[in-house]
Amino acid sequence: MIGAWPRWTASLLALLYLPLDDRPPSWAPCDWGLVLCPPREAYRGPEGADLSRLRAWLLSNPGEGLVAALDALAYGGLLQSRHLSLPPEDALARLGPLLSWRVRYGGRLYLFGVVPRWDTTQRERNLRVLKALSPWSGFPEVYVEAVWDDALRGSPAPQEAASLPYPSRPGADEAGQVLLLRALRPGLRVAVVYETPSLAGRVTPYEGLPLGETAARLLWSAAARPAALEEGPDLVLYAYAGEDPRQAALDLLRLMARHRVALADLSRVNRGDPRLMAYLQGLGLYARLAAYAAWGTPANNLGSALAQGGLFLGNGEGRLLRLAEAYFQYWWGEVGRPYLRARYPEPLPPGAQGVAALWAYAALEGRRLDLVSLRFPWGRAFEAEPRLGFAPADRGPSLVQ
Repeated sequence: MIGAWPRWTASLLALLYLPLDDRPPSWAPCDWGLVLCPPREAYRGPEGADLSRLRAWLLSNPGEGLVAALDALAYGGLLQSRHLSLPPEDALARLGPLLSWRVRYGGRLYLFGVVPRWDTTQRERNLRVLKALSPWSGFPEVYVEAVWDDALRGSPAPQEAASLPYPSRPGADEAGQVLLLRALRPGLRVAVVYETPSLAGRVTPYEGLPLGETAARLLWSAAARPAALEEGPDLVLYAYAGEDPRQAALDLLRLMARHRVALADLSRVNRGDPRLMAYLQGLGLYARLAAYAAWGTPANNLGSALAQGGLFLGNGEGRLLRLAEAYFQYWWGEVGRPYLRARYPEPLPPGAQGVAALWAYAALEGRRLDLVSLRFPWGRAFEAEPRLGFAPADRGPSLVQ
């Protein structure tokens, strides 16, 4: 990653963050300098987290608040939550340190649990655990929500989430980022603008809800307040569905003349629209965005764009660093991932890192963005973790921070 801010010491830190796992969407906030995270070694890719290390870290670090993924502590991560054979009583016992931390340090808890996707073998157990936590939501200093994962057509997840006594919405991988916004910047005034008015009523892939309902629930998760454009919102969240990239670019030009705009590209799952990106780069709009996301499902992208746009309002350098990371994720979906999947089996061999040679020129505010190296934390092509660097556009080697 580039430009990671110095890690704060526990004595100075206001907020702790316990990610769902160490995939880039979950782990990325640990490199933003806003939160204190567990040691990276406590997460072991697809093997799942070392739960004893997570508990030890948690109980030894005070803070004013804690954003935590329930599935990380109960099962070791999202992947393990789907198939790990574990009685619900044992899973609940593993969550006890969260209340111990609350009693010991007095900080607020911001917690999210995942309602399983369609192929989960342990869905009944996971739902029993989530329902058993209902007394927690009665504490004034504890916020609990349920997010559902990849709801294909006919998935029971939306109905199961509705049976829980918590706020719920689609999207899991970005949930930690959204709760960080709730913890660090509650009350953000956000106007949601759709590429076309009909988009708000469209049921988007993997969500099981009309997009307008997804956006409304997302704002609730973030403790953001809906606002109209004429009210001068703090942030505009623009949802693009791939219908007319030229018109969308004109919309963004108009909106960015008066507002800070975070762009969620919902045109394709796990990939952005190269036609829109061409307009953004050609018109110099990309570097002016408050945030950009195209790496996941519609809910993933809406949540990431909102969270990063809100967290880095007023922080010019932090905003550019997040845009650099988001551009890499766009490039990975468009170039890197398809290239590797066509050529290498998984787990990926060392030679797969050679895909970095395909990186094309990209610039942000007059600085060249370079891809210095890559690693594959889960040994697969779906996600990659880059080391990026900035250099003056007319000079040679990158100035990696």
